[in-house]
Amino acid sequence: MASEKTEIRTDGAPAPMPVFSQGVRKGPILQVSGQGGEDPATGDYVAPGDVKAQTKRTLENVKAIVEAGGGTVDDIVMLRVYLTTRDHFGAMNEAYAEFMAANLGVDGVKPSRTTVFVELPKESMLVEIDALAVVA
Repeated sequence: MASEKTEIRTDGAPAPMPVFSQGVRKGPILQVSGQGGEDPATGDYVAPGDVKAQTKRTLENVKAIVEAGGGTVDDIVMLRVYLTTRDHFGAMNEAYAEFMAANLGVDGVKPSRTTVFVELPKESMLVEIDALAVVA
């Protein structure tokens, strides 16, 4: 029997545009749409010009969606990071490492990751991250 596809929504992350979901779960697979450094309460990007602060908020948004889908950070198997410039890589990586250290379980297995340098949809957006999780 095929698994039902379910939209994942949470107030713990910014509302998505009307053309896509924050996340989608089908069976144990949970895909999180690209998230940015928006504060879910205000819709404003945090810390303009500060990629480290935006990365932290972005990862918190990803975490909120994974948790709304029944998972944890430990269930994330892949993260894709999109940055507007290579110059932001070091600061993003610092925030990323801090987040993983604070959120991974005892086995400490980090998700796979790809980082790509691109133009992002909003000028104030310095980083975007999407995630793939396998949830028990």
